[in-house]
Amino acid sequence: MKKLGLLVRLKAKSGKETDVESFIRGAINLAQQEDKTLTWYSFKIDNNTFGIFDTFENEEGREAHLNGDIAKALMENASKLLSEDPKIQKLDILSSK
Repeated sequence: MKKLGLLVRLKAKSGKETDVESFIRGAINLAQQEDKTLTWYSFKIDNNTFGIFDTFENEEGREAHLNGDIAKALMENASKLLSEDPKIQKLDILSSK
C-alpha cells in the first residue's frame, strides 16, 4: 500500500535542460531495481523545471531510496546540471488509486 512519498523538484542550469531531462528519463532503469519503491515518475513542469515523484509502503523503503543509486547519481551531478540544490519533500499519501 502506498503510504509515503517523495516529491523532488529540479531546476536545470541554462543550457542543461536536455541533460537533466535525459538524466531523469534514464533513472527509471535504476528505479525498477528498487524493490521498496512502489511507483516512480519523472516529469517536466516547464523548460527548466523537472521533477520526480515516488511512493513507498514505509519509511524503510523511502530511506532506502534516498540512500540509493538514483540519489547518489543526482547529487554527484547536481553542481553540473542544476541551478540550485534539489528540493526534496517527504509526503504522506492520503489516498491513491
